[in-house]
Amino acid sequence: MSSSPEILSEPASPAIVQRRVLRVRGTAVTLLEQVREQAVADLQFDIEYESLDFLTCQHKAAMDPENYDVYEQCFHNLDIVWYWGALQPIDTQRIAEWDRIGDLAKTGGISKYMWPGYGDAPVRKLYVQPDGMLGQQQMRHISMLPTAHNVDSFGYDTRVFGDLGPEGASWSWLLDPRAKGRIALVDEPAIGLFDAALAAEATGDLSFEDIGNMTIDEIDQLMGLLDLLRQQGFFCASWVNAEDAEALLREDRVSVQSMWAPSYGNLGAMSDYFVEASPREGYRAWHGGGSLSRHLSGAKLDMAYEYLNWWLTGPAGAVMARQGYYMTVPERVRESLSPEEWEYWYEGAPAGCDLSGPSGNKVVKAGARRPGGSYRERISRISVWNTVMDEYNYAARAWNRFIRSVNEGAA
Repeated sequence: MSSSPEILSEPASPAIVQRRVLRVRGTAVTLLEQVREQAVADLQFDIEYESLDFLTCQHKAAMDPENYDVYEQCFHNLDIVWYWGALQPIDTQRIAEWDRIGDLAKTGGISKYMWPGYGDAPVRKLYVQPDGMLGQQQMRHISMLPTAHNVDSFGYDTRVFGDLGPEGASWSWLLDPRAKGRIALVDEPAIGLFDAALAAEATGDLSFEDIGNMTIDEIDQLMGLLDLLRQQGFFCASWVNAEDAEALLREDRVSVQSMWAPSYGNLGAMSDYFVEASPREGYRAWHGGGSLSRHLSGAKLDMAYEYLNWWLTGPAGAVMARQGYYMTVPERVRESLSPEEWEYWYEGAPAGCDLSGPSGNKVVKAGARRPGGSYRERISRISVWNTVMDEYNYAARAWNRFIRSVNEGAA
């Protein structure tokens, strides 16, 4: 008796596994390709960056929280997004390095006796209070995980202002007649307006009761002074991003301008005479971080926490350091830097060799010393933070009118 023929089945097709994706909305300050690639390699899930300008990023984050998972911005761009309910609190018990985050973000300074500076110091918006508002009373939950930060000033031409050393510089130089017609400001009201205000105070033309929260009358006085100087031909341009600022230098249009740290490493031969100031009046500071979109839950929320925790492990901080920025857990950053890099960027020591930036280009010459000194020295001299004031809408409209006039006059 013959058996029935064996029926052979086709091998089952392997299931198509869809790789996990985390969506991050932010700005070019931290959304760097080197950071994304390292995070993908370490975390084993895909990460999509959506890089926008400050104001567009803030607006889209507030109005469209379903289309991102993590919001990366500065603390001064947090209020509106939080107010609209687009974000959820971060549980510090899920942040592995929380206890090692520096006091600058958590308490306001490098010691409890330090003045945190005017304006939107991160501690003033860090902790989620029982009523859901943001404040500095320490709580378990926070609004944004503090990560990259820095102190900013301006760059100046030593052939115009003299080679007195960067510590001899003054914010007044941003309104100095010696640079008339060759002065540029950053086109961001929560940033550029404070550079101009620091300059106006340094010249003695104006004074502010609280430079981080100006009254309408004080805003009018500042904008009136700036417009008078504009009519006299003091300003040649404004810029939106670091690439714009560097282009103004390459085109030989500026003798002094607001500048961000990464630009100084891209000046080439110009770095011999165009240098970073450490103003005697103090720095304007900023602090970035990451927040969680309100829609996250379950496995997707776990991914977002993995990403936030990864930011504090060292590799991201090393990329930030190589363009002049600091991180909130310096000890972990040190593990990812060479001794020469650590000593230059954080300790303020002369560079023991040529140092490279995130892209591998030389950004520091052997023997150079960072203006302002060590991390501790620099952050102990914060005058004001990037800030969205109570009268921000009024100030922003006035600032935008001024910037339009500057750019129209330069066209």
